[in-house]
Amino acid sequence: MNVTPVGLSSTSDPGDAPSGPSIAKARSTRLKGLWASSVGNAMEWFDWTCYAIFSSFLAQTMFDRSQGLSALLATLAIFAVGFVARPIGGVFFGRIADVKGRRFAMIATTSLMAIGSLVIGLAPTYEQVGVISSAILVVARIGQGLAHGGESAASYVYISEIAPDHSRGFWSSAVYVAVSIGTLSATALGTLLTSTLTAEQMLDWGWRVPFLVGSLLGLYACFMRRGMVESEIFEEEQGSDTGAQTENSTSNFCKGLRLVILTGGSTITYYTWCVFASTYAITVKGISASDAYVASLCAQLVGLVALPVFGALSDRVGRRPMCLAFASGMFLLAFPLNWLVSSSAWTLFWAQSVALIFWAMLTSIYPALMAEQLPTRSRAMGIGLISSLSVALFGGTAPYLNTLLTNMDMQYLFTLYLMVLCLGSFIAAWQMPETRNISLAKV
Repeated sequence: MNVTPVGLSSTSDPGDAPSGPSIAKARSTRLKGLWASSVGNAMEWFDWTCYAIFSSFLAQTMFDRSQGLSALLATLAIFAVGFVARPIGGVFFGRIADVKGRRFAMIATTSLMAIGSLVIGLAPTYEQVGVISSAILVVARIGQGLAHGGESAASYVYISEIAPDHSRGFWSSAVYVAVSIGTLSATALGTLLTSTLTAEQMLDWGWRVPFLVGSLLGLYACFMRRGMVESEIFEEEQGSDTGAQTENSTSNFCKGLRLVILTGGSTITYYTWCVFASTYAITVKGISASDAYVASLCAQLVGLVALPVFGALSDRVGRRPMCLAFASGMFLLAFPLNWLVSSSAWTLFWAQSVALIFWAMLTSIYPALMAEQLPTRSRAMGIGLISSLSVALFGGTAPYLNTLLTNMDMQYLFTLYLMVLCLGSFIAAWQMPETRNISLAKV
């Protein structure tokens, strides 16, 4: 009886088996792709977060500063406009990623994001050109929204497809480690600028620095991504005839709806407790800008450390338990965390740290979770649409609603809103099948 060695077909020659050097080379290639993708992710989220962090300065320079709260709300409304463009970018660049490749789409989104940052960094002020400055800001944010939606579509898929099946959760955590580094870097730069520059210098030119830095980082990210290899799963799909297979449209719609609802809770948690927490602490709780940025910076470091830990844990216990733990934890702690924040920067640190630990439970595995439920031939476009639509609905509106309701002395309504979305995430996760360790080539 012939016994076929593991990893070889019955017709294979033993010399065809992967050798040690070839395995090492393949792993090295994957790691280079992971690094290049992560650099681009960090840059895009650095640019994206800078707008939220420096929104109070944008309100005073790009709008009529005499309007006060109205100018801030207008700035946050333009923040939301960028999210409206995200689903369009997710579908457009997602389709490009499914047809022309993940690498091609990722280079395009990085370039567009860098251009948007450059435009904001060089834009004239309201005092110089009036409402034209606001119009320029809108156009730049739309471009960044398109790029951001496309980046989610292509990079989530790319890292999930190059990751080993048994550690896909850990590898996918690299996406949001990069996201956190980008957000962290933006917060650190905000801390540095507000600590070293006077208020007049910040309004005069200091707020432009992060956007100009972001555009330079974009050039570096484009250079790195040009050297990436394409996903093998994508290339194999292109050479097969599986695209002719039919899918159950009802089943796909249910999957998509479940993923949108699941994303809602994590999205509003992130934009409430990471992106907008420092601005809220400054404008509402009276914490100084430098102290709030330092507290937020330290809390984001806690969340950063939690991401790979929970990503690796999901490869052992499964994706579903992690999602359920996040949703139930944030539902129960929504009000206590709000009550914890006072005029002390320490309270902001503790509340933000706890929220980001729970956020990391789901977000660390999000790229893998999405990729494991969508077919290769439409995976990028599906992820781009689902993630961008959910973020547009629940993330882009979060800072605006939070500010508006807080100034109406009804901040508790926003907290209830967060709880409802987390409850929806729990229900969606409860109905979700376990998908760890599956082969993406067979989805």
